[in-house]
Amino acid sequence: MSAEAILVLEDGRVFRGQSFGAEGETFGELVFNTGMSGYQETLTDPSYRGQVVLMTAPHIGNTGWNDDDAESGQIWVAGFIVRDPAPRPSNWRSTRSLDAALAEQGIVGISDIDTRALTRHIRDRGAMRVGISTTTLDEAQLLERVLSQPVMTGADLASEVSTKAGYVVEAVGEKRFTVVALDLGIKSMTPNQLAARGIEVHVLPSHASYEDIAGVEPDGVFFSNGPGDPAAADGPVAVLRDVLDAEIPFFGICFGNQLFGRALGLGTYKLKFGHRGINQPVLDRTTGRVEVTAHNHGFAVDAPLEGSVGTPYGEVTVSHVGLNDQVVEGLELRRDGDLVGFSVQYHPEAAAGPHDANYLFDRFVDVMRKDA
Repeated sequence: MSAEAILVLEDGRVFRGQSFGAEGETFGELVFNTGMSGYQETLTDPSYRGQVVLMTAPHIGNTGWNDDDAESGQIWVAGFIVRDPAPRPSNWRSTRSLDAALAEQGIVGISDIDTRALTRHIRDRGAMRVGISTTTLDEAQLLERVLSQPVMTGADLASEVSTKAGYVVEAVGEKRFTVVALDLGIKSMTPNQLAARGIEVHVLPSHASYEDIAGVEPDGVFFSNGPGDPAAADGPVAVLRDVLDAEIPFFGICFGNQLFGRALGLGTYKLKFGHRGINQPVLDRTTGRVEVTAHNHGFAVDAPLEGSVGTPYGEVTVSHVGLNDQVVEGLELRRDGDLVGFSVQYHPEAAAGPHDANYLFDRFVDVMRKDA
């Protein structure tokens, strides 16, 4: 039988359950994910650095863990919360259980708690710091440690998850373009999606300079997803402004969307509890289509939903809008009427699905082709 575990929120609310994964103690920002599948991709997404992830679907782990679906080389979440973990995996691709995979990498989790009540609490009160422990079961002691943890606002985390050295993902088939991808917490599926379109992808660390980017002589520049507060990422924003000054086509996803907004002079802000899941409806205003999309973000761009904003680089408009709460989900930059840069807040590469927005990689190809 697994050890007893305790979860304490920064506002003092307590949940008691059973240890899931590694025993020990962990802290982070509590967020919830509404996906019913794709937990392996979630756990290995670097954007979850510093966050304890609560799964709202009650039964997690039934397909186990395999060696093919990870989005990076490790599990990045600070902790993991489920209601009913599968007692055994049942999938021909599984190599071990989810519980075993978490334990292997030292990820502390908790199970057998009322995840619906915990989710409703976060929706009402907002994302907050949390602690999970199997070693300290005293509520007051754990709360004291929770309150000593840093908050997500102001956190600069991209450098903690970025590659330490650049690498190249070769184009599949005939090479058509060269793209520099700034790794702010990139998922493996993203360069693969670009490579599948004949793009040679040069992945550079988050601290790369504009000179590093220009040295590759790219046809386009891509900024990836990643963790932390976009307001703290001044270095990449300055680099992106140099990219826009040089009139190099640009595409950004998630954190890259937020930094694109900042580079264009727009603000960012923290959402009450964020968007995380694989079932979020978004309107693409350029096509009039509603897409079901994958999300993982706690911050958003502050931009007017109607009209355009003039910038030194051209006119920027909101291209995508979240239909649940009207949050900005994409930006377009046009110069003399031509699309020269764009970004989306959600994940068109979504390995676990859905794939409604996969066409955005083709849109990037079209922008580079027009610029060539």
